[in-house]
Amino acid sequence: MTIETVLSAQRAFFATNATKSIAFRKAQLSKLRAQLKANEALLFEAIYEDFHKSVFETYATEIGFLYHEIDVALKNLARWSKPKRLWSDIANFPSFSYIVPEPLGCVLVIGAWNYPYQLSLAPAIAALASGNTVVLKPSEIAPRTSSVMASLINSAFEPNTFCVLEGGVEETTAILAHAFDKIFFTGSTAVGRIIYEAAAKHLTPVVLELGGKSPTFVLADAHIALAAKRIAWAKFLNAGQTCIAPDYIVVDKRIKGLFIEALKREIATQFQDIEGENYVQIINERNFKRLHDLAQIPLVSDKTKRLIAPTLIEEAQWEDSIMSDEIFGPILPIIAFDDLEEVIATVKARPKPLACYVYTQSKINAQKIIDELSFGGGAVNDSVMHLTNSRLPFGGVGASGIGSYHGKYGFDTFSHHKSVLVKWSRFELSLKYAPYTRWKYRVMQRIFG
Repeated sequence: MTIETVLSAQRAFFATNATKSIAFRKAQLSKLRAQLKANEALLFEAIYEDFHKSVFETYATEIGFLYHEIDVALKNLARWSKPKRLWSDIANFPSFSYIVPEPLGCVLVIGAWNYPYQLSLAPAIAALASGNTVVLKPSEIAPRTSSVMASLINSAFEPNTFCVLEGGVEETTAILAHAFDKIFFTGSTAVGRIIYEAAAKHLTPVVLELGGKSPTFVLADAHIALAAKRIAWAKFLNAGQTCIAPDYIVVDKRIKGLFIEALKREIATQFQDIEGENYVQIINERNFKRLHDLAQIPLVSDKTKRLIAPTLIEEAQWEDSIMSDEIFGPILPIIAFDDLEEVIATVKARPKPLACYVYTQSKINAQKIIDELSFGGGAVNDSVMHLTNSRLPFGGVGASGIGSYHGKYGFDTFSHHKSVLVKWSRFELSLKYAPYTRWKYRVMQRIFG
């Protein structure tokens, strides 16, 4: 299949209005759920071949997440799609108004390699729930998962509704040359700029789920043992290849030593065997080398297996090269501070991150950080777990992204909310019609004040 034939078929099918049916949308979502369920073994096998991700971790962070998104959409789709009636203003008396969500049309989803199923199929689920047709381009960096998604989806769905097209930079560039009704991209900020530029040529709206250096604040009154446990899990999950992982820690210098010792104990407990089922590989040799170059310290690693052990940089400084770009790997810089106002100002001066985490027992200090810093989403006394709540929008701000999704927010992202005014024919005010008298002007002043 070529992008030309797929897009032509999808536009023709969308024009029939078939995708606007709630029953049709639910049928597509149910079909996708059944296809994933029937082929879990293939999905587990493929992701293990790409970077040794275990069955448990794949289900917890990918497959189970997709089932949840589908189930939420199936349960709420009729309510989300229902027109919302609103009061009209006095200038339109007598009348009523309403807003009706409608699908945008043909949507392009460009997935990411680090959570290849979740970050490809979750936005596709939202687009299908909204009544769009979908072209999915998975990341070629995880070739086995890309292949299995193409096989499972293209065998179950008509290409005029949902189709996977594989390929690398050349194929993606060719796809982006065409006009879509929306583009959804998950990946790096650098590639996000390329996507945005290509979309601008067609005035195509975009959602960009990017990344950035997500800070974690550990204040003096934090529950040290629990903070270390949660941070270690969140940072080294997927070997740090998580867009919302804690990228670096700023810790009150009064507890720095205790906190680092607690982190080391958690690393030893949770990730003592990096060749076991609780740890994954770095996705490829290029990223393996990039992490070694970025760290600028010796790393415990195995090049043949693309494994890098969890690593703490205990004396990191703001000027270090590792503090300039998102790490996206199992390396965690730690910076001590003694003035909360000063460290907030330092973080605030940097590009807006995708996530921010605060560990403290002080509601005042937690709220202060949340209020002063702009970030996509985050948590107090936890990390990463805000992603699991489908009632929260997930997305970035500034350099970390544009737009959001998950649950109802995904439905809204892939819908146009069309506004409609309905006027009655039994009565008409003459106020807006010429001649424009002084009396009409005074009435207008009273109305708009």
